[in-house]
Amino acid sequence: MVNDQMVNDKMVNIIHLSKTFINPDGSSLTVLKDVNCTIDKGEVISIIGPSGTGKSTLLRAINMLEPPTSGEIIVNGENITAPGYPLDKLRRKMGMVFQSFNLFEHMTVLENITYAPTRLLKMPETQAKEEAMELLKKVGMAQKADVYPSSLSGGQKQRVAIARSLAMHPDVILFDEPTSALDPTMVGEVLSVIRQLAKSGLTMLIVTHEMRFARDVSTRIFFMNEGIIYEDGTPEQIFEHPVHSATKAFVNRIQKLVYEIDSDDFDYLQIHTGLNQFCLKYNITEKAELAYSLIKEILFTHMPSFRPLTLRLTHTELSGVTALDFMVEGLNESPLTDTARASLRQQVKELIEEPTTRGFRIKLIV
Repeated sequence: MVNDQMVNDKMVNIIHLSKTFINPDGSSLTVLKDVNCTIDKGEVISIIGPSGTGKSTLLRAINMLEPPTSGEIIVNGENITAPGYPLDKLRRKMGMVFQSFNLFEHMTVLENITYAPTRLLKMPETQAKEEAMELLKKVGMAQKADVYPSSLSGGQKQRVAIARSLAMHPDVILFDEPTSALDPTMVGEVLSVIRQLAKSGLTMLIVTHEMRFARDVSTRIFFMNEGIIYEDGTPEQIFEHPVHSATKAFVNRIQKLVYEIDSDDFDYLQIHTGLNQFCLKYNITEKAELAYSLIKEILFTHMPSFRPLTLRLTHTELSGVTALDFMVEGLNESPLTDTARASLRQQVKELIEEPTTRGFRIKLIV
């Protein structure tokens, strides 16, 4: 009885998994190198790491879309890498949500979801439609049941793709960068659905570049680097106390936008455009208007005579902290008046005035 329970708890066991691709010129590229891990029932594991380190290939190998070169994958006690293992059986127990949605364009949303259950699970059509509508309600898409995918936004398509995967009652569901193909304004709606699923006890593996999401939703984090699971731990361990320097460097990524302002003839339109693009890319569009206003206030009202000046916008992905820095070289004291301080403190979370080895910095946390 104990052994049966142990088998039931171990949803996926990956043993010495490797994957090598052979190029047309005969050269080879090893993407996965001796990957070993065990995934328990009900775990939500986010897989993070630099591009090109094998994250998506690992998911595709687990689902046998990219059969491994060597190693074994045990799912619910069955070796799915064994010769002759029926892949249709695997598809019934393991769902996958792709970057590019892969919906059938000639079918309505409802037909997309009922297609596999009626044909693979032999589910009666009436039952399949009832379950499909319940799933569409769960992902907020019930009102779109009778429309075709071409009329949907990217975020809506991805929510339908999630419902389609859930319709097969999978034991495990794999998400391969589910928000990477979306406009930043649509990312939130998809992540919200995945957050709800994470609370339901479904076993999930998620390849993602959304660090804050990974930290909030996961029970474990795999940090992949150079084709291996470089570090495996709880979100607190990986994000707060990483063991390896490569992990620490990755999770503490700071994105930045820098402008050197030498005179009053600088291209302010370029700054405005660059700031908006930066905020859109990192999903902080709600901060763009305030940042734009603060830059104008600092440059033209509070510090009009301080040139040259370095303007820097930074955003730390993990913490979500966004800051504006105004750096003047050779300055020994703050250029702000009491009136300027009072105005800025009413608008920002924090105002920092600090000397540096090069001069003086005004930092605004927005």
